[in-house]
This record gives sequence, structure tokens and C-alpha cells, in this order.
Amino acid sequence: MTAVEGDHKTSLPTVSVIVPVFNAESTLEELCSRIHAALSAPGFDFELILVNDGSKDSSWEVIKGLTASLPCVKGINLMRNYGQHNALLAGIRKAGNEVIVTLDDDLQNPPEEIPRLIDKLTEGYDVVYGKPTVRHHKIWRNVSSWALKLVLKTVMGAEMGRHSSPFRAVRSVLKRGFEDFSDARLSIDVLLSWVADRTTHILVDHHPRKDGKSGYSLSKLSLLAFDLLTGFSILPLRIASGAGLTTALAGIVIFFYVVLRRLLEPNYVPGFAFLASEIALFAGLQLFAVGVIGEYVARLHFRTMGKPAYVVRDEAGDDVLPK
Repeated sequence: MTAVEGDHKTSLPTVSVIVPVFNAESTLEELCSRIHAALSAPGFDFELILVNDGSKDSSWEVIKGLTASLPCVKGINLMRNYGQHNALLAGIRKAGNEVIVTLDDDLQNPPEEIPRLIDKLTEGYDVVYGKPTVRHHKIWRNVSSWALKLVLKTVMGAEMGRHSSPFRAVRSVLKRGFEDFSDARLSIDVLLSWVADRTTHILVDHHPRKDGKSGYSLSKLSLLAFDLLTGFSILPLRIASGAGLTTALAGIVIFFYVVLRRLLEPNYVPGFAFLASEIALFAGLQLFAVGVIGEYVARLHFRTMGKPAYVVRDEAGDDVLPK
């Protein structure tokens, strides 16, 4: 008997739903109402943790109002905008139930799909992603999301990267694998890939955004992809090494070519343009390799500084939030 089909509340796992909030005052009440209805009907014992990630509107005031009217709602207010994954980490560390569900605040992922994620999780999986059947984004966002998924496949492995989505259900025991993680730059999916062994996805609906606009621009998605590559992968170093080896071999070939022509043609003198292009090529590749190495050294420097992933300003409903 699956969790959703059980006749007794005790047969159902306890659930912590975590929502990173950024400028979402217009959708929060509907979001909480729909989550409450979706989990109350089957009889789940659940909490809803809303993490305000430096919103510029009145999202925190709305969250405090919701904590007063709905006992299951808890609020965390971060000092500033740290990013979606940092906000998720703050919520995950406060979660006290057996299953953790994460979703965005824009209602594009319908909360009514949450029981399906949990039901699939009870089949023995560690992580279950809700993969949209059709994404209702602009063309540039779909293309950049596709490119970001390629990066995730490189960093996380092809299998887990294929499933990834912000809408996910996770066994809370997995957070033990990164409870001491302290880097300010992070990806929840990468952290989960360190400990999750059984991952899958189900197809879910994906609705058009009701209000506002996405906080992810093309430049932010590109920066996120670059951070993932340099923060959790050595692929750039391998590319730099491969480029260096290739140009070294090319240099050897060109050297023998020049020597051979010189032996066969006593009057042959390599032209200035030929020499200048070779110097520019090798110098450029050396600078590229140095830049890649410098990026890794800079990351080590920032990690030794101890910059926090997030700082909590205050909480609402913190009498029931674990410390």
C-alpha cells in the first residue's frame, strides 16, 4: 500500500515543504492554500517553510501573516538575496520531517502534484524530480535551461542530471551528507548527487507564470553554469590541459615543417605574419590556461575566507522550527 493510498495517517511519511520566496507577495497566499489542500486531503502530517530570500516587496509581511493564520507555515527571513539554492539550503537545514519537497513560488509547478512525488519516493527512491511535460518559458529561457542541464549532467553525472528540476521530493536523511557544507556558492542538486543513489522523475504539469517575471536572466543562468563547472568539476582544467597539449603538438609539427622547408629551400625565410600568428596562438592559449587555474585558486581563497552560504535575519513560527 503506497503512502497516498493508505487508510491511516500513521502510514504516511511526514513532509516538509520548502519554498524559496523572492518578490512573490501576489502568489504566496494561493500557493499556501493549494499546498495545504493537496497535503491535508490524503492526511499528511506536514510543515511548510517559506524562506524569504531578500525580497524587495512585502513578501515577508505576507509570510508573517500566513504563519499567524496557518500553524503549519513557518517563515525564515534571510538578511539579503543569497540565491535560490542558498535559500533552499536554509530551509532544508530547518526541516524536521521524513520527506522534503521543494518547489518554486511562481505556481508554475502545481502543488497538487506533490502527493505523486511522495508516492513515487515510497517505491524506494532517494530523490524524485517533477519533470515538466512542456515548459512554459520564453525561447531563450528554454535554450539556456537546456544548456544548464548539459552542465548539470557533466557535474552530477548523466543519469541524475537528466532528471533534475526545482520541483523535487527528497528523503531528509540525505541532508546528513552535506550538513557541514559551508561554501557560499552551491547547488542543491549537486549536493544531493553526492549522497543520492536512486534517482528518478515523473512527468508533471507546468503552468505559465501567473504574475511577475523570472529572477533568472540569460546572464544569471550563464554565470550559474560557469559556477557549477568551476565549483564542482575539473572539466575546465582538463579542457585547458587538452588545449595546451594540442597546441604543443601543433608547435612541434610547425617546427619540423619550418626546418624541413629550410633544408629543402636554402633561401626560405618564415614570414613575419606566420611567426606573429604562432606567437599570438600560443600566448592566447597560455593565458586561457592561467585564467582557468586562477579561477580555481580564487575559489579556494573565498572558501578559506569562510563566507557564509546565508544569514538568517529573523523567523516567524520559530517556536516549532528546529534550531
